[in-house]
Amino acid sequence: MGRLEGKVAVITGATSGIGLCTAEIFVAEGAKVVIAGRRMAEGEALAKQLGTNCIFRQTDVTVEEQMRALIALAVDRFGRIDCLFNNAGGPGPRGGIEGIPLDAAERSMAVNFGGVLLGMKHAAPVMMRQRSGSIINNASVAASRAGYSSSMIYSAAKAAVVQLSRCVAMQLGEHNVRVNCISPGAIVTGILLKALGLPPNRADDVAVELTKGFAAAQPIPRAGSVDDIAHIAVFLASDESTFVTAQDIVVDGGLLGGRPWSPHQEGLRQLRQAFGLPAEG
Repeated sequence: MGRLEGKVAVITGATSGIGLCTAEIFVAEGAKVVIAGRRMAEGEALAKQLGTNCIFRQTDVTVEEQMRALIALAVDRFGRIDCLFNNAGGPGPRGGIEGIPLDAAERSMAVNFGGVLLGMKHAAPVMMRQRSGSIINNASVAASRAGYSSSMIYSAAKAAVVQLSRCVAMQLGEHNVRVNCISPGAIVTGILLKALGLPPNRADDVAVELTKGFAAAQPIPRAGSVDDIAHIAVFLASDESTFVTAQDIVVDGGLLGGRPWSPHQEGLRQLRQAFGLPAEG
C-alpha cells in the first residue's frame, strides 16, 4: 500500500467495471480520487464507500463543458492532477459496414474517442504547468486486430485512441508528462453484454457469467479480471513508471500472441496422419 500516496487522480467511467475497481485500488494505495460517470446513484454510493479521499461528479465525457468542469473540480479541491485515467467507454453499432447508421457510429466515436480527447485536452495544461503527470487511456485489443469486438466502429475508435495517445505523448513528454494506453483482452465486465443489448445495470450484474467462456479465449487459462487492468493503471500512475510513455500495454493473457499451442499441434498431427506420416515421438 502507499504506491500512490499524495497523488491526485481523475477516473472517468468509474461507476462500474474497470473504473470502479481502479478507483477502489487507487484510494487503497493512498491517492485522492475524483470519479466520474453518468449514473448519479452509483457514483455517489461509491464515493461514500471510499470515504473522504474520493469525490464524485456526474459527467458525460462527450460534453466538453462537463469534462472541463471535471478537471477543474480536481484542481480546485486538491490543487493538482497527477493522473488522468480516461476509462469511460461504451459499445458501438454492430453489423457489416453496409448497414452501420452514421449517427450511431458518431455517438460511439464521441464516447470512445472524443471523451479521451477531451480529457487530455483539459488535463494537459494542468500537467504541463506542474511539469509532471500521467495520462492513461483505456484502449482494447480490438484496436490492433479485427474481429475482437462486436463492433467495427468500437474497434476503429480504440485504434484512434492508441494513435492519438502516441501523438500526444510526443508533445507532452517534453513537459515531463507521460501518456500511455492499456489494451484489455477478455476482461469480465458488462460492456460486451451491453453491446448485445442488455440494459447497463443488468449487464454489470450478470457479467460474471462470462467467466467460463472467457477462460478459454487465450493461453492463460482464466478470464481476465478488472483487477488485472487496475493494477497496471496503478503502475502507470505511480513513480515506478516515470520512464514509460507512448506505450500501448496489452493485458490479454496472450490472446494476441499468436496461434494457441495445443490446437496448432493437433492440426499438425492430423496433417501428418492424412499424409501417412509417422506420429512424432
